[in-house]
Amino acid sequence: MWLVAVSLPLLPAIVMVSRRYGAQVASLCRRALAWATRLARGRACVRSTHAFVFSNCTHGKADSVLTTFDLYAETHRSLCVGPRIGEALDEAVRRVRPLRSLELGTHCGYSSVRLLRLLPPAGRLITVELDPLTADLGEEIILVAGFKHSQFQVLTCSSAEAIPTLRSRPEPDRGAGGEAFDLVLMDHDPQQYLPDLLALEREELLCPSGCSVLLIKRNQSADDLVGILDHIRWRADCYCIQTELQFMMEIFYRNEAGLCGAAGSSSSVSNRSQGLFSSGEV
Repeated sequence: MWLVAVSLPLLPAIVMVSRRYGAQVASLCRRALAWATRLARGRACVRSTHAFVFSNCTHGKADSVLTTFDLYAETHRSLCVGPRIGEALDEAVRRVRPLRSLELGTHCGYSSVRLLRLLPPAGRLITVELDPLTADLGEEIILVAGFKHSQFQVLTCSSAEAIPTLRSRPEPDRGAGGEAFDLVLMDHDPQQYLPDLLALEREELLCPSGCSVLLIKRNQSADDLVGILDHIRWRADCYCIQTELQFMMEIFYRNEAGLCGAAGSSSSVSNRSQGLFSSGEV
């Protein structure tokens, strides 16, 4: 009864808010429900994929892990990029031979394994995954493939949280300050591709002598990358499109003269592009 008594004076305000902001609240609720549904389905997919790969691959053999992933994807829904995108990814890694790589979106660990098996002996991968369960299972698959923690690190947080910490994050044999990345793979929320690219510029985490940024396109509309393309055109002195496939775009960054990537420039582009990413971070 006391709850009813307390809420009655608030009823007019509740009605006014629901009338004025009802559409926005409903939209927010729908987005939250869609996100929760995707998370639940994604977790079920990751669990199933992990169990199959763990039980059927030859432990310690990266190629066996990848083959088992592909075998599973032939008959089941899978979040891994698959052999077609994987081959394009392999080609880029062989060409760049990165010493320091960043992956945004670990998923089941498939792309991480593909990357790690082609890195030079001193190469290292940092991979970022928002969901703790997915991060744990993906890390286990990377270890099953035969890689050691000295070769990779899994960060369980959002990309927006991870990027500002990467410059100062300690790494084995490199001391307290990390170096810039030679290769960045973005396979997470496409709404975050542009904000994260701007953040990498701002934190000076893109190697100024050359960094390949690989953008995976998973059933997205062409509009999902329009912000990135707008930024590349605006920063043509630093960016160019290296390759553009149906399922992946590779852009190349070089800034040896320090002409772009400053915090002020990134902030300006971010403000100009907010309309293109109006749905915000996830």
